[in-house]
This record gives sequence, C-alpha cells and structure tokens, in this order.
Amino acid sequence: MLLILIAVHLLSQDSIAALRPRPPDARATPDSCKDIDNCRTLFSVVWGCLATIFACTWVSVHPNVPPPDQSSLQLLWRRLKMMLIAMTAPEIMVGFAARQFFGSRWLVKNFRFSSTQAFFFCMGGFVSPMGHPIATKEQLENPAHRFVFQTAIRNVNKEEIMDKSKGDALSKGVALLQGLWFILQCLARAHRHLAITQLEVVTLAFAVVNIFIWLLWWNKPLDVQRPIVVGPTLSDSDSQATAPDQFSHVDQLRTAILGFRTNEYHPLSSVSVPSFWSMDNDDIGANLLLILVGALFGAIHCAAWNAIFPTPAEMWIWRMSSLVIIAVPCLPYLLAPLTTIDWLESTYTVLVLLGIFFYIAARIILLVLALMELRLLPASAFMDVNWSTYIPHI
Repeated sequence: MLLILIAVHLLSQDSIAALRPRPPDARATPDSCKDIDNCRTLFSVVWGCLATIFACTWVSVHPNVPPPDQSSLQLLWRRLKMMLIAMTAPEIMVGFAARQFFGSRWLVKNFRFSSTQAFFFCMGGFVSPMGHPIATKEQLENPAHRFVFQTAIRNVNKEEIMDKSKGDALSKGVALLQGLWFILQCLARAHRHLAITQLEVVTLAFAVVNIFIWLLWWNKPLDVQRPIVVGPTLSDSDSQATAPDQFSHVDQLRTAILGFRTNEYHPLSSVSVPSFWSMDNDDIGANLLLILVGALFGAIHCAAWNAIFPTPAEMWIWRMSSLVIIAVPCLPYLLAPLTTIDWLESTYTVLVLLGIFFYIAARIILLVLALMELRLLPASAFMDVNWSTYIPHI
C-alpha cells in the first residue's frame, strides 16, 4: 500500500511537469518524434492500454461456481458480465474479493481448513449429495451434521480442488507482470517528464486496482464449472432445488456492493450460490478496503489534474468526474444506517441508485475524454522511455 501511495504521489507531482499545459505548438503527430529508437506510435499507445485492461479483467475475475447444466455460451456470457462489472466499477470486484478473502481467513482460523479449501467453500464449490450448496456458517455450525461436513471438507485435498481450476500461478503471474510493467512504464514516463495520455491514466487506475484483486484471490480457484460433492444426505433434502433467482435486481445490486446479510441466502432452496455470494463474517476490513481502493482509483485519475486538455471545459469535466468516482464508493457505507429504519430504507435505495447513476456517467465521461484527447497529443507523448538511462553503466 505504501508503494502505491508513493506511486500516486510521484504521478501527481512529477507528471504535473510532464503534463502541464503547453502552447498549441507543443501538440504534434507521431512524425514529430525525431529519435526513431525511442519513439512510439498512437497505435502502440492504444494497444498497450487495451491489452493491459483485458489482461487485468480477464484473469483477475474469479467467478463463483455456476449453476449446473449451463451451456458453454451461458458460461461465457456469465464471465463477460463479470468482466463488464469489473471494467465499469472495479471497486465492486475489490469488495467482493475482499469479503471472500476475509471469509476464507475466518474459516481457516475456526475450522482448520486450508486456504484453498476455504476459498472453494466461499465460492460454492462444495455441495451435498442432493446438490444443495454447502456455503454458509450455519451449515458448518449446525449440531446435527457440522462434524461430518467439516471433516468431509478437510478430507478434500488441495490437488483435487486445483485440478478443477482453469488458472495457475504461471497464468496469473503473467497477467500480474503485464499490469506491473504498465505501472512501471507510467512511473518512468513521469520521472522523465514525458507526457502520459489520459487513456494511460485510466488504464493505470485499472492496473493498480486489479493488483488488489489478484492478491485477494490468489488462492481462489479460477473458472471452476463443477462442484465437489461432500457430506451425508440431509434429512431436509426434500425441499425443491431451484436456481438462485429469488433476488430482485435491486437486491442483486445491493448484495454486490455490500454483501449478504445473515440468513438472507438459503442454500437448501438453490443448486448454486449467487454470482456475488460471499459468506457473512461481520468483518469491517472488507468494507474499509473497498472504500480505500475506491478512493485510490479516483485519486489516480486526479493525478491528471493538470494534464493537457484540448479545452478548459474538458479539463474541468475531468476533474469533477474524478471527484465523483472518489466519493460515490463511500456513499453506500455512509448511508448504511438508513437500512436499519424501515421507512428510510426506500430513501437509501433511491440515494444509492442516484449515486450509481452519477458514478457510471462519470466513468463514461472519463473514458470518452481519454479517447478524445488522442486526436491531438503533445509531442512528448510519442517519445518512449529510454530504459538504458536506468541501467548502471560506465
């Protein structure tokens, strides 16, 4: 965290000199870069950003175990929806990952599960012989069958779980290195007082936030499509199993942001956990981390506070939008006490929905402004970093 804060400070200070408004003749085309060995094209700038965003979102998103009998197209669409959420509001994915991370730590501490077993439990990876998910604290603490379930889960070895995972340390490491390399490039450009485009600032924010997601989900199996059956047949297994569609769209949005309340999800009435299911462990660490990362995500956009913009209006719109994406992630938690009062719960919903509307609008505006800026870049934007200056030599 300290290193990231230092990086933000470096961008907000050194990049001011690199991105301070210049006279109109400071803007140029790729042809204005004279040193062919240290030049880059507009295509390379855009491609580097797109490749980093794709690598960040595709590998960092770890979905829960899906309902059974879904087609390949349905599984792909489910994954793409998660990616879209990660690209639109990466803070939501950080909160989701943090809740599962702290939930897995609680399981390791209280039930002596391994980290892999705990994550697999949190993502709905274990089911009873009747096909109901085993995914809540109540199931593990139920005196009727807690020892049987706990022992059965502990007997599932790590290799059996990871065999179902579609990712390993190598694939995750490659994507992580891509993100770290992009961050290093931006820091080097700021240090050398070379212009950093707004599109690179947007991508930098994605890369930094996704580092948190990677670290939180490092031990979570990736893209598991089938659960593992454990435990005995339950006496109350005659309940009808249905897909977990008992939540309204507003409830789905609320649980994605704030997590699930105690006893809000009933596994005996479903065949899989909800997409954003995370065990309720009453840990404020996940909410605190979400607020901090959300503020960091917006702060990185604020690093371009004094960047070059085609017009003053675009500069002020960028600044206001950056402040919006800092403030909105805090809104659900600041207003959370309203949910404890019945007649104010609808007010809470309206305010949060308004905040989400402004957040999405601000995210779209920032992306549009970043793309619009590509039409007229400063000359130094086409200059590449000369890495030999960072290598000690005679």
